[in-house]
Amino acid sequence: MSENPLIAPTAVTVELTKQTAINLIGYDHRAMSRYFSELGEKPFRASQLLKWIHQQGVYDYASMTNLSKALRGKLASQTTLDLPEIIQDQVSADGTRKWLLRLADGNSIETVFIPEDKRGTLCVSSQVGCGLNCSFCATAQQGYNRNLEAHEIIGQLRLANQLLSTPDNDRPVTNVVMMGMGEPLLNYDNVVQAMQLMQDDFAYGLSKRRVTLSTSGLLPEMLRLSDECPVSLAVSLHAPDDKLRDELVPINRKYPIAELMEACREYLKGIPHQRITFEYVMLDGINDSDDQARTLARLLRDVPCKINLIPFNPFDGTGYGRSSMKRINRFRDILMERGIITVTRRTRGDEIDAACGQLAGKFTDRTRRSIRMKPPGNVKL
Repeated sequence: MSENPLIAPTAVTVELTKQTAINLIGYDHRAMSRYFSELGEKPFRASQLLKWIHQQGVYDYASMTNLSKALRGKLASQTTLDLPEIIQDQVSADGTRKWLLRLADGNSIETVFIPEDKRGTLCVSSQVGCGLNCSFCATAQQGYNRNLEAHEIIGQLRLANQLLSTPDNDRPVTNVVMMGMGEPLLNYDNVVQAMQLMQDDFAYGLSKRRVTLSTSGLLPEMLRLSDECPVSLAVSLHAPDDKLRDELVPINRKYPIAELMEACREYLKGIPHQRITFEYVMLDGINDSDDQARTLARLLRDVPCKINLIPFNPFDGTGYGRSSMKRINRFRDILMERGIITVTRRTRGDEIDAACGQLAGKFTDRTRRSIRMKPPGNVKL
């Protein structure tokens, strides 16, 4: 085959065009309307395109028959509708399903679907790895690479609905929790844009109560969220006092518990009849004593809340153990006796490493935390 000097530049140009094309999967209503206005189109085109993408799962512009041929041509030349690539699909004995998704840069993230009788909950990732370093979390031990773009976040929901839909149910995901890999509030703008899409009637139509954001407690972003996108809030607490929480959740050194509680009360002011969910992983001999339960009850007595007790899910290299069910039940009873709604979360998908705190993905750790912070394996903090 003879060499043609035009072939290589043409291939490079095509690749660059693909990389710089706008991925409209992640555009919320406001961004989509602005984009169409810039094209000289009416803003209502945004609603049409959102419905094609997110409700009907159509990604071929040629099939979007209520758009003009000229507009379809512009969209095809300027934009893309790319989703993450599924490279692994695992189902546990209890029906929990976990996908390993490859992103355009080669990094991979994990997404988990938890089916229940009357709802289906999708656990969505917001970062490649995690920007924080909670000591009991497998994701944190893997380090951090980057924030996810809005299209990579909402793409997890689009894929799940597409893969799980049946003739009788084309939207099997009824609840979304931003509880996968990453700290959502460290990726504020992209996460909020994705959550706006989740709630849009032209996209997924989920109510604020059906979208939950889980945070370790970034207070400025929490308060901003209460004004801009007040979804249900879950706070990863895991300790009743600053000394222990400094070790388990190091962001506590910047935003200590007293300030966190005040921010939680402030968050609820504009959301009547709402409660904060406090997540509390049960670590054997670390945070599960009777005294710690009583301290926790005193801490939360004036915060409208409920507590999720989470049996610790082990992972390779951890120095922690799971509290016994007897101890967990005793801890729960002490809280309940003091008027705090307390639920023990049922472990789901642990045999495929899909349980809370086990998501890891595959990516390059830019922080080198995965090397620096690997625990000795028999040491408890």
